[in-house]
Amino acid sequence: MALKIFNTLSGEKEEFVPLKTGEVKMYVCGVTVYDSSHLGHCRFLLSFDVIYRYLRFCGYQVHYVRNFTDVDDKIIKRAQEDNVSCEVITEKYIEEFHRDASALGLLEPTQEPRATDHIAEIVKLIQRLEEKGLAYRVDGDVFYPVQGFAGYGKLSRKKIDELEAGARVEVDERKRSPLDFALWKSSKAGEPTWESPWGPGRPGWHIECSAMSTKYLGQPFDIHGGGRDLIFPHHENEIAQSESLTGKPFVHFWFHARFLLVEGEKMSKSLGNFFTLRDLVLKGHKPSSIRFLLASVPYRNQLNFTFDGLKQAAVSVERLRNFQSRLEVGQFPQGTTEPMAELARDTLQRFRAGMEDDLNTAQAQAAIFDMVRKANAAIDAGQLKKDDAAVLLDVLEKFDQIFAVLIDDETEKMKKILEWARSENREKDVSNALLKTVDAQQLSDAAIEQKIAEMEQARRSRKFQSSDAIRAELTAAGIVVENTKDGVRWKRK
Repeated sequence: MALKIFNTLSGEKEEFVPLKTGEVKMYVCGVTVYDSSHLGHCRFLLSFDVIYRYLRFCGYQVHYVRNFTDVDDKIIKRAQEDNVSCEVITEKYIEEFHRDASALGLLEPTQEPRATDHIAEIVKLIQRLEEKGLAYRVDGDVFYPVQGFAGYGKLSRKKIDELEAGARVEVDERKRSPLDFALWKSSKAGEPTWESPWGPGRPGWHIECSAMSTKYLGQPFDIHGGGRDLIFPHHENEIAQSESLTGKPFVHFWFHARFLLVEGEKMSKSLGNFFTLRDLVLKGHKPSSIRFLLASVPYRNQLNFTFDGLKQAAVSVERLRNFQSRLEVGQFPQGTTEPMAELARDTLQRFRAGMEDDLNTAQAQAAIFDMVRKANAAIDAGQLKKDDAAVLLDVLEKFDQIFAVLIDDETEKMKKILEWARSENREKDVSNALLKTVDAQQLSDAAIEQKIAEMEQARRSRKFQSSDAIRAELTAAGIVVENTKDGVRWKRK
């Protein structure tokens, strides 16, 4: 099997072969830090977390760079509205981003550069473009002339003579063409500014990613991408300025993830369906459920995020964890059986086949749940042996290297979000479900074991009212107690 990825540049699935054997260099356009990251951001960031994890799973050494845009018109506008500096705004939302990324289980990138820390590299890149006649000045601003790059439009499949100024293409009558874009913007009153050969100002949006990606990864590098909304003009402009300067391909594979719908509609604050990850956690939903649902639909397909789907995701995660626990604590006879060994081999093969078909996470999840269903039936029938459990657990561990939902470490994550809500005076948004989950953590494992022992003793002494009272106390604290043929088991909700 070989990993195939849809390359936006070619419009086809292609076998992924890195430029250097055993190494992958990947750059992702991160968020502009003027507001909280929403579910759409979570979806595309998780898509890159999945490919990052799978490339590592395949044995590649991955150099992963994900940037922050921390100088931008929206940041300036937000700072002026709040009567604070741009640095106050960006630091606040970068901190929030890291909290959300941790809760969602995103692996940290190799580097996480900020645009404002790379002004020198940006200025140098613009100077080189100007020296080659690939930039022109107007009143302290510097623009890139799109007509000078013959390949313009090859990523978005747009022709220059058919293009109109897009939502993020600035209309400026001083430009030679409406599609020309700013490399450097002259300073205006109240805006952050840096010195440059063209006078005080700040970088344009597109040039920052070319400067940072080239600094950390060189040119060309393997994978570049972000949300589909960045294909034009942002990534198209990155290609133009980078390739016209060097004469070399900028990127090998272009990877773009779709955003999502919420309850069948485009997410919008005016519709009341605009959610951040923290909003959902405050309602009592676990980060693992959110992650599982976001990963359940392949990255290039439209995901309709619904609360019914989120509840089902929670059930799915619980089913996986229960199965894992059943294999870990079950009292199975020694030995192995060929049907279970074959089931493990077939599941791993189907899992990898799904992932290698353009990261088809739905197929990968389906393979695992088929294994869970068949193995549970074997356990119920007394047909599973000790060594079978070991090989099935190994498949689960491989699955979780990508999906990262089996380890129940989220109570601490939820507690941090609860603390954040209290610091932001959002107590009214904190649900009883969240409080119950966090409070359950206050009981130590030893205390729970002691209460269960007391419950069992009361039951053996036929003090059923006392036994039921202890069980009810544990349930209220978010502890689920189960009677199995192997004895009493418990877990935190």
